[in-house]
Amino acid sequence: MQFIRCFIVCAAALAPFAAYAQEGSTSSQRVDSQPEASILARLPGEPVPDSLITDALPDAPEPQQQTDPNSKQAPANAGAPRSKQQPKRILGIMPNYRAVSAGAIPPPPTPKEAFKIATNNSFDYSSFVFVGLTSMIAEGEDAHPSLGKGVPGFWAYSWRGFVDKVDGNYWVIFALPTVFHEDERYYAKGDGKIWKRAMYASSRVLITPDYHGHNTFNASELLGRGIAQGISTTYYPSSDVSAGEIVEKFGYAIMRDALTNTFREFWPDIATHVLHRKP
Repeated sequence: MQFIRCFIVCAAALAPFAAYAQEGSTSSQRVDSQPEASILARLPGEPVPDSLITDALPDAPEPQQQTDPNSKQAPANAGAPRSKQQPKRILGIMPNYRAVSAGAIPPPPTPKEAFKIATNNSFDYSSFVFVGLTSMIAEGEDAHPSLGKGVPGFWAYSWRGFVDKVDGNYWVIFALPTVFHEDERYYAKGDGKIWKRAMYASSRVLITPDYHGHNTFNASELLGRGIAQGISTTYYPSSDVSAGEIVEKFGYAIMRDALTNTFREFWPDIATHVLHRKP
């Protein structure tokens, strides 16, 4: 019953945003009062003015525009050399739907597209594998003694871990970016010194492009992870919930996202030069 109540709470919190995504899927123009919104209203194949995209990312390679007249939405790897393209999956396991290949600057995701990315990330089969492994570790270490041990304890850890993941994904990738007009995809740098690329990748949890390609404070990431941690206090045992516990889990979530971005950044190089295979 607690599991069901938890999903009801999360669904109620995200329902207005889901409705907005459905509405956005029937409109060809994003709601935005800024002049640069014309980037979204252009005809398929019409070039985007350079002034709208030159500030997309600091020290990033010069973007190559996608001019496919049969597509309204440029692919996330458009314009990128094959060896620098970001795959949909890494090693066939890790979902990589949020990655944009180096050199590609696609239009901002619509609410429907952001919702789809969040859904793919949340319900991909690898999510269940990851949650299962972390739940086994948590149960073995008796992280929350009141959740018990054995099969009942594993289930208690598993469904809470899965809700943690799903809740965080929808806040960070879909709901708050829709409100703040932020693009939560990861734009790979692709070239440069290793330490600069590592710093760039890890800093994307603090900096993200807005709908106009201008870097802005990543409120969606930080606030979204915070909201998810706040909601988690409703389904974890009150005896195990403290301010220190919440801060620790929040820090872990941010660090995990930073490391994931760094791995995304270097994966094409690892695949090409170490594994001698296509990314």
